Amino acid sequence: MDLRVREAQISDAEGIINIFNPIIKAGIYTAITKTISIDAEREFISKFNKRGIFHVAVDNSQQEIVGFQNVEPFGNDFTDAFDHVGVIGTFVSLSHRRQGIAKSLFQATFNACIDKGYEKIFAYVRADNQVALSTYLNQGFDIIGTARKHAKINGFYIDEIMIERFL
Repeated sequence: MDLRVREAQISDAEGIINIFNPIIKAGIYTAITKTISIDAEREFISKFNKRGIFHVAVDNSQQEIVGFQNVEPFGNDFTDAFDHVGVIGTFVSLSHRRQGIAKSLFQATFNACIDKGYEKIFAYVRADNQVALSTYLNQGFDIIGTARKHAKINGFYIDEIMIERFL
């Protein structure tokens, strides 16, 4: 695959939700339960935090977005104690998994994180999503704990694994 990772643009909204919504609808990869509209994704991109990082992976041969990853600052406006920590999310098209897309996204995102002053990246991964957990662990993340019954989806509790990676 001829892959290119670049910053997300508002015009990428449709390509992003074409990846994201099937993942959400599958109900087994993420704790996010509500699909996203194109307008909502455009607004999300346009208002994305200035310290944030939002990358898309594009298959150049098809001119198709096949994955995306973002990092947002951890914390809030009331403290700067967490300015060195970012929260990461990674999503790869269901039809393009296991092709090195996530690995390419991580490389670009880690470099951008360092440039923006992040020292640590943090995430929650569904405990029943072993493929995602393995992907993160292969990128140098460590498990730091389990949030038991952290999500409740369709009446069922799901544990979330907390992971972190120091840059």
